[in-house]
Amino acid sequence: MAHRCGLACLVGRPNAGKSTLTNSIVGAKIAITSNRPQTTRHVVRGVLTRPDAQLVILDTPGLHKPRTLLGQRLNDLVRDAWSHVDVAALCVAADAPVGSGDAFVASSLARARSAGAQTFAIVTKTDLVPPNVVAQRLAEVAELGDKVGLTWTEIVPVSAVSGDQVELLTDLLIRYLPEGAALFPDGEVTDEPTEVLIGELIREAALEGVTDELPHSIAVVIDEISPRADRPEDRPLTDVEAVIFVERDSQKGIVIGKGGARLKHVGSQARPGIEAIVGTPVYLNLRVKVAKDWQRNPNQMRRLGF
Repeated sequence: MAHRCGLACLVGRPNAGKSTLTNSIVGAKIAITSNRPQTTRHVVRGVLTRPDAQLVILDTPGLHKPRTLLGQRLNDLVRDAWSHVDVAALCVAADAPVGSGDAFVASSLARARSAGAQTFAIVTKTDLVPPNVVAQRLAEVAELGDKVGLTWTEIVPVSAVSGDQVELLTDLLIRYLPEGAALFPDGEVTDEPTEVLIGELIREAALEGVTDELPHSIAVVIDEISPRADRPEDRPLTDVEAVIFVERDSQKGIVIGKGGARLKHVGSQARPGIEAIVGTPVYLNLRVKVAKDWQRNPNQMRRLGF
């Protein structure tokens, strides 16, 4: 059989389960996950390589009606991603009725996709609801497509947590890819730079347990990743220097916690994943700084990599 290779992007409103599904399809944790909306802040590329095909999955930020400059730029990333993929897939969570947020994404997608373009609808998180509710969501998704003028190539219910129908979804995505040679070497699961992967693991740990607007205000910048010079070869140690940015002094205190307890917890949560990436034990030095209202300040956003 001819080898297939191409790109598919997962789109949807915030917290629709795109990142968890990306990790499940690829079989590795390449995208951070959280129950906080708008956790994903850039397009993450995951690569699944099989003897017959290579599927490149683009996990995109949640498309939403933006309130900040950061929100506008995230939406621009999504629209750019779906403009050049072979398959675009709208993700709709099974644990909530199809609503205005889903309709906003679907109508935007309908305007962007040309006639005949392959467009999937994926009902995610099916492990959270009984089968009759899944059936109801599938009907709502079909109706949504009719309403916005999208003809779904496939409608697939999946659970990334249990793995139910993930293999079927993968096979269907690959079926609609063009024939072609692999784009990435065998064994490579993402093209994310090491600094980005480490920064995201720290941000994921920092998001745990925080409330209100703080999750949106957290950004992480890696200052340095370097092997400790005075260590023997059989006992290597990697120094990682990172800064967690927030927007206000009051938020800084929350991230640090009483006596630095919360910041220490962030470090302990992020360290195992970082050590898996760099392949050695890690000394992680975390600092917290304020970049006032950075989500609305273009200069601050450029400084933080947006």
